[in-house]
Amino acid sequence: MSVDQIITLAVLVAVVAALIWDRVRADVVALAGAAVLLITGVVRPVEVQGAFASPAIIALASLFVIAYALELSGLLDRVIAAGVALCRRIGAAGIWLLIGISGALSAFLNNTPIVVLGAPVVRDVANTLKLPPKRYLMPLSYMAVLGGCCTLIGTSTNLLVNDMARVSGQPQFGLFEITPVGVTVALAGAAYLFLFSGKLMGGEDGRKPVADVPAESDVSDAHVGAAELFAEPRPFQPARAFTALAVFVGVIAAAALDVVPIAAAAFAGAVLLILLRVISADEAYGGLRPEILILIAGMVVVGIAMEESGLAADATRALIGTMDGVGPLTALIVLYGATLVLTELLSNATVAVLVTPVAVALAESLGVSPRPFLVAVMMAGSAAFATPFGYQTNVIVFQMGGYGYTDFVRVGLPLNLLTMAAAVVAIRLFFPF
Repeated sequence: MSVDQIITLAVLVAVVAALIWDRVRADVVALAGAAVLLITGVVRPVEVQGAFASPAIIALASLFVIAYALELSGLLDRVIAAGVALCRRIGAAGIWLLIGISGALSAFLNNTPIVVLGAPVVRDVANTLKLPPKRYLMPLSYMAVLGGCCTLIGTSTNLLVNDMARVSGQPQFGLFEITPVGVTVALAGAAYLFLFSGKLMGGEDGRKPVADVPAESDVSDAHVGAAELFAEPRPFQPARAFTALAVFVGVIAAAALDVVPIAAAAFAGAVLLILLRVISADEAYGGLRPEILILIAGMVVVGIAMEESGLAADATRALIGTMDGVGPLTALIVLYGATLVLTELLSNATVAVLVTPVAVALAESLGVSPRPFLVAVMMAGSAAFATPFGYQTNVIVFQMGGYGYTDFVRVGLPLNLLTMAAAVVAIRLFFPF
């Protein structure tokens, strides 16, 4: 191994260990790793600059601003209020409908604020109807995650995999290119949650639900975005809401019709909202969620170091050597399973950076299209259901619903396996090798 490879491997191991140890904020860990790689000369300043200005970072930051404008306008609160009224009229079916709407919104908006807003509503409506909130809060989190898998902008994982694939020389994904696979996975997950999650949770047994907001230290920072549990109520402002919604729809339409890349469309939309005074510059900065952006950028630097030092190529050759004679379908299943396990332990940004180059190289070694392998990384990179700390929305409902750790294992592990099977079948159908 070369000196650069040894340094990169040491930094990678240290970063992963720190994330699992979970005593230092994830964004600080990623920045520290990037700093070491920069100081030792493994990566150049221009490459670090490129990581912080990558299309994924620009798109994600801009979408955060747009979503925050929608939140400040009171539109999301108005939608939630309508859902409450519906639930009180039609009972438990209304709660499931609210969960489904939350999943659909998560295909276009960051799922953390959706669950932050929706979880107290689901809890209060369930209590009003004399139903156990525990029955519905976990499915709310899971459906928000599944909804995010349905579009390129539904989760930062998809945007980052798309960006890392671009770096590897692959064409970028369209906004709705992964939608057939994501919807298949989401529908399979929704059916399972509706039919079986309540039985697997064992009814109302469990710890007493937590009514108060837990301290910041109670929320796992090892995964992208430690969120507040309750959002501040926003008065509805029709003009601001209409303008923000119109800009958001315009951004989606421009990206879907391939008029401009999603990063350009989202950036223009965010700037337009500031110019129209729908959101002030200070408010826009407040909605940027820098801890997420810095984590992703720092991990991109680690990914660049793996590529530049040749460590990624050597690791891929070693992996490929163990899969001699294996067909592409078996390789896809192995890759999905490995990504899924890593996602339960690490942040989705880390997993996307580590696995995407391997997915491309693995496909090329088999002489098949990398497309299905990249989609598998996108799906498995978000499908973290078996632990309460695998995804930030799980942390929110874990505290509020009074779940035990084993509740997530009992419900989430079968969901992992079911969504994996659904994803592999759908990928095979919609993304031929």
